[in-house]
Amino acid sequence: MQFIKTAVAAALATLAFSASAMTPIQDAELSTVSGQDGVSIAANLNIKINSFTYTDTDALDASGFGGGSVSFNGIKVNGLIAANIDILSKASFLAAAGAAGVTNPGTFYNPATGGDVVQIAIPASVVADGHYLNVSVDSIKMGNSAASFGSVAMNQIDMRGTTVWIFAH
Repeated sequence: MQFIKTAVAAALATLAFSASAMTPIQDAELSTVSGQDGVSIAANLNIKINSFTYTDTDALDASGFGGGSVSFNGIKVNGLIAANIDILSKASFLAAAGAAGVTNPGTFYNPATGGDVVQIAIPASVVADGHYLNVSVDSIKMGNSAASFGSVAMNQIDMRGTTVWIFAH
């Protein structure tokens, strides 16, 4: 009885492997295949930057002005972001650019010879509605001073509806 069970299991496993085996497909057959186009990306951002420092390298003048630095310390970016990535034809891109209010795409894209365009779009509605990006800076200091001017926070940065286009030229 055990032998029969083992033989049946082996036969079923062989059928499953052969049924799922990859087989080549010819170009003519491939042209009839359709699927979902585009790629979606979602991220829960948790970025920490120790500091961002701006330094003015001008020499001190007779009044003692010039030079110095300001640093932004403990920078954090967190929140959810989602984006869809699609390839647009020239005609689709020009239509999308027009719908977005671009009146003369010829200033940055050649409508006569331009090709496909990559579109990155942050959807107007995302799964985690209400969980937008937040940016904070723990302290702002001048030069080597230990004293801080305070902190800065930008909360609930809503990027829904934003579209970015990437193309070669």
